Amino acid sequence: MTLASLDLTGAISGVRRQSLDLAAIVAGFGLRGWLLAVAAAALTLVIIAVPTEIIANPFFRRMTEVRAQDYAFWALTGVLVGLIAGTYAAGATGAAKGGVFSGGFLSYLAVGCPVCNKVVVTLIGTSGALTFFAPAQLFIGLASVALLGATLLYRVRALTQACPLPDAMTVRSKGKP
Repeated sequence: MTLASLDLTGAISGVRRQSLDLAAIVAGFGLRGWLLAVAAAALTLVIIAVPTEIIANPFFRRMTEVRAQDYAFWALTGVLVGLIAGTYAAGATGAAKGGVFSGGFLSYLAVGCPVCNKVVVTLIGTSGALTFFAPAQLFIGLASVALLGATLLYRVRALTQACPLPDAMTVRSKGKP
């Protein structure tokens, strides 16, 4: 057995353990956790879908068709943000908010119309947006999902591997009254 195969085996077992921890946390959400998860997912889906016109609306117009990958990244973003939000009902507040915001913003860029993005069109023009930015949106979407997935695993680790605080009786018996 080589050193590389041992490292891979350890990594696989770590991912399997994190998956089991996630399943246990999701199973223990309770009503409050699920309400928070569903509300966060719905709000995220609407915030992304309206300006990118994944959901047809009278406020915005999309110049290119919505692709299948746009729907996939949009839905995955909603699910992951919802699960991350639900973990906050389970306890342990961690600094995962930056990952949620960054992942959501990348998802917004990934599902948006490439020629409707004013910054992209200003920087590289309409033909550049279609030639370079549109194909790059797949990778932006993958980065978004990876970042949100890593944020969710970070939250799971914060909930499952946090050191418990000693109770008041233990502290009093070892120290001064």
